[in-house]
Amino acid sequence: AGGEDGPGRQGCRGGAAREGRQAGEVHAAHRDTAPGSHARAAMTRAAFKALVAEAIDSIPPRFADHVRNVAIVIEDVPSPELLAEMDIEPPDTLLGLYVGTPLPERRWDHGNDLPDRVLLFQHPIEDDAEDDADVVGVIGETLIHELGHYFGLSEDEIMDIEERYWRGEPEPGDGRPEDGE
Repeated sequence: AGGEDGPGRQGCRGGAAREGRQAGEVHAAHRDTAPGSHARAAMTRAAFKALVAEAIDSIPPRFADHVRNVAIVIEDVPSPELLAEMDIEPPDTLLGLYVGTPLPERRWDHGNDLPDRVLLFQHPIEDDAEDDADVVGVIGETLIHELGHYFGLSEDEIMDIEERYWRGEPEPGDGRPEDGE
């Protein structure tokens, strides 16, 4: 994905990666669910931001403590252009997207860059949740997925972390990112 001229662009869907795009790494949490499948009143942005803060506190500390210079951005929905670029057709959609250069792919001169970004798409996350109480869990799993790409983890490694998250199991010491990253 990366190269001498900078990172390529890669979208991840269910473990399948497509390469050969341009400008910045892109990784996505993707669900095969129809929008509105859990129809309920949309929450306000302020209420959703509060749940994002709660979800951040719920992800494994050994994972979250090593994140540096990553902005979490909330958008209503992914744009039709982004969905088309990622080859995602309705009723499928994106819950989140990592845009940046994964830590293992950074060169020695990486710096003075804008922060990497994790985009959270509020409406698809709400639609994916069984109820309002489940929204925090969906946000947490989406954050774990996208931050896994930030750390350069494989889809299998990310899925293992997500499974432990859902079961409430502690993160084993051998899965911890190395100090200094």
